Amino acid sequence: MPIQVLMPALSPTMEKGNLAKWLKKEGEQIKSGDVIAEIETDKATMEVEATDEGTLGKILIPEGTADVAVNTPIATILADGESAADLAKAPAPAAKAAESAPPAAAKAEAPAPKAAPAPQAVAEPDPEVPAGTEMVTQTIREALRDAMAEEMRRDADVFVMGEEVAEYQGAYKVTQGLLQEFGAKRVIDTPITEHGFAGVGVGAAMTGLKPIVEFMTFNFAMQAIDQIINSAAKTLYMSGGQMGCSIVFRGPNGAAARVAAQHSQDYSSWYSNIPGLKVVAPFSAADYKGLLKAAIRDPNPVIFLENEVLYGHTGEVPKLDDFVIPIGKACIVRSGSHVTIISWSNGMTYALKAADELAKEGIEAEVIDLRTLRPMDTETIVNSVKKTGRAVTVEEGWAQSGVGAEIAARIMENAFDYLDAPVTRVSGKDVPMPYAANLEKLALPSAAEVVEAAKAVCYR
Repeated sequence: MPIQVLMPALSPTMEKGNLAKWLKKEGEQIKSGDVIAEIETDKATMEVEATDEGTLGKILIPEGTADVAVNTPIATILADGESAADLAKAPAPAAKAAESAPPAAAKAEAPAPKAAPAPQAVAEPDPEVPAGTEMVTQTIREALRDAMAEEMRRDADVFVMGEEVAEYQGAYKVTQGLLQEFGAKRVIDTPITEHGFAGVGVGAAMTGLKPIVEFMTFNFAMQAIDQIINSAAKTLYMSGGQMGCSIVFRGPNGAAARVAAQHSQDYSSWYSNIPGLKVVAPFSAADYKGLLKAAIRDPNPVIFLENEVLYGHTGEVPKLDDFVIPIGKACIVRSGSHVTIISWSNGMTYALKAADELAKEGIEAEVIDLRTLRPMDTETIVNSVKKTGRAVTVEEGWAQSGVGAEIAARIMENAFDYLDAPVTRVSGKDVPMPYAANLEKLALPSAAEVVEAAKAVCYR
């Protein structure tokens, strides 16, 4: 069957590009590695290389075509022994091709067009929950389980792998019941070797499958960091958009309860530093379900940071056939006008408790749950700070190079003139997590510290 050449991406965020020039003509013989075309965006120009040998059978998108969507078929390669008559056997071009603009007309003596501003990623709003929708109360572990089960029913390419996910029903019972419904081919117990099974998952994703890789804790994912970053995160860019990796790495992140330093580190800032990864860290049961479903469907590798302390917490989840929350959109969970408190994951526990205490003293805090750390919803943060004039970030991780530092920098860059006080950070103390319960409590942030920070920026 003829092989389609798809419009590649220069980066994980690229959606469209211009097909500047064809360097090969229809009927020409090509070899793997031959440069056949040039594409360009407002930032760069890239050569398109053939990945297969044969004859350039048909050019589907003429040179000069602007705004060609990524993954649109742009040409067809005929293998040895195939002829023009075989072109009809090629898969029909995806609907995305219709989004491409036609080739530019012959240039007249017209002024050169002004360079368009760089496109800004706009996060989608939350799905609207219809009035009267039934809400079910679930624990977070149940919401996660339902998200995986629904996506596995929807797509046969989705499977789960990790330590104790099958026979034991999950170390935290998050995968309970999945083995019984989907069988051992799609719910796979692995040896205790994170580097090994993470690599197997990445390889499976590169062939088109959609693995959900569970780590018993993200502390153990340190063994797999090369597979996650050098293989999963970077391959799409290094292959010029030709090799994707739709994979979810999920499991508990950060402190639990008296499991000491090697089981308590928060890796939010580590992973959110890496281009090519998306990083999600929800708080509510509904967000856990909706965002995990979105992560499984995402064509990019997603780090899904859960929290062991929250697994047993309950919340209302909309009972809908397909409840999906878009990655990259923060949520204002409490409106206020005096100070903005920004957090995510278990940090929201301290933020919300602090907001309740502050309200008793006449300080109305606006609380933002980031939900996604990369891409970060800067717009929601900045708009809130422009309203309140003050900001406090809350995280269980360490302050140095933390997510709170990134938020503070973005506020400085985008809302400096609106600030009435410096941005303040509340974070875990700069020490490996102690084992003793009293010391562990001191090492973590507290609602009292958030209250103190908020009052300080309000000069109270």
